[in-house]
Amino acid sequence: MRRLIAACLAASALLAGCSDSDGGSRPLQVTDELTAATPATSPPTTTEPAGRVVPAPPADHTVVLPEQHTLALAGADRASITLFDTRAIEQPPRTVDLPAPAASLRPVRGGQALLAALPAANAVAEIDLASGRVHRTAVSGGPVDALPVADKLFVARPQAKDVAILRDGEIQRRVDGFPGAHELLRRGSTVVVLDRLTTSLTPLDIDTGDKQPALRAGEGATRAVTDRFGRVLVVDTRGAEIMAFSTEPLIMKQRSPAGGSPYGLAYDPAQDLAWVTLTARNELVGYDTATGQAEQSHRVPTVRQPESVAVNPETGTRYIASAAGEGLQVVRK
Repeated sequence: MRRLIAACLAASALLAGCSDSDGGSRPLQVTDELTAATPATSPPTTTEPAGRVVPAPPADHTVVLPEQHTLALAGADRASITLFDTRAIEQPPRTVDLPAPAASLRPVRGGQALLAALPAANAVAEIDLASGRVHRTAVSGGPVDALPVADKLFVARPQAKDVAILRDGEIQRRVDGFPGAHELLRRGSTVVVLDRLTTSLTPLDIDTGDKQPALRAGEGATRAVTDRFGRVLVVDTRGAEIMAFSTEPLIMKQRSPAGGSPYGLAYDPAQDLAWVTLTARNELVGYDTATGQAEQSHRVPTVRQPESVAVNPETGTRYIASAAGEGLQVVRK
């Protein structure tokens, strides 16, 4: 089976992926019963978390907006986002209600707003940070991520098993073959799709929406970010690795061990550090990604169940959120 998969992937260098007899694209997979990797259940903390911990609700997504001095948290079990002032992190945060829990958070409009995918509401919402107003766009198919590119909006829709491309709120094209589309990243002339079920990366041409050759991303990829070298960094939670892929064309360049159930991921472009949370160990590890092989350079104890992390590129401050509701951890440089 592994040889068959390898042969299929090699062929994708010439074709746009393995194809069915009807010409459709077949997902990269190793079993007919696909399951996405999940973070480990963290043990009780035995070491005091580094830095400072302030009260915060459980969070699965953590985003820093340096221009607005704002830190945003979202949780899978609450229909709201929490907004902290990073200049006074100890002050009570603001709360903005949403129609449903957010499956993703993304800064837009130069950091003046957040874009959130709301699968339970079949919608994508833009939240204005100054006013707290929420503008909702209906998108069926259980959207879990949305990426604006020029006048288009790319939306990952696992229920529809596709990535939809919208313009002016209307679907212009559907790109099928993504049963577990979870994250969308802009890289050059492509949008790269991380599919958690097929644990793969697939570039889509921004202008046409056409698929380009895909690659497997470990045994259970869960999170991805871009770096300043034009690469996509991926956490393989099931395979306990962090990987780096160059794009255009898509090629794996690095893979480094990350034992302890790696999950949360953030990138600091000023330091060329990839920050990875280890939920099985309640730790945050920093990897130097500027060399030919990512090397561990930092390790700090965290709050329990650290499933998300963000870094302020202007200050190097790291924010680690507990998905168990045990607070927001602030570790300054």
